[in-house]
Amino acid sequence: MTTSTSTSLEWKLFADLAEHAGDREVSVAAEPGDTVGDALDALLEDRPALAERVLEDGELRSQINLLRNGADVRSQEEGLETELEAGDELALFPPVSGG
Repeated sequence: MTTSTSTSLEWKLFADLAEHAGDREVSVAAEPGDTVGDALDALLEDRPALAERVLEDGELRSQINLLRNGADVRSQEEGLETELEAGDELALFPPVSGG
């Protein structure tokens, strides 16, 4: 008999994204083999205001930065299909402007 180990994954949210999510840190359930995209779906599932802010036509807006362990997910080979590993930390940033 195999037992599935559900673990939780921590999202860190910055600036107005934290306001839309209701918190700066949000835990979501993650299973072995889940992808960054699965974790994003889990984060947005009960947060329509956040989903509206970060998605456009069902896709991650180009100006939203999604980091996995400090690295931009879009610059990684698998993008949102990158498989999660235990201890991964995910972060969402709005566009950063200088001043």
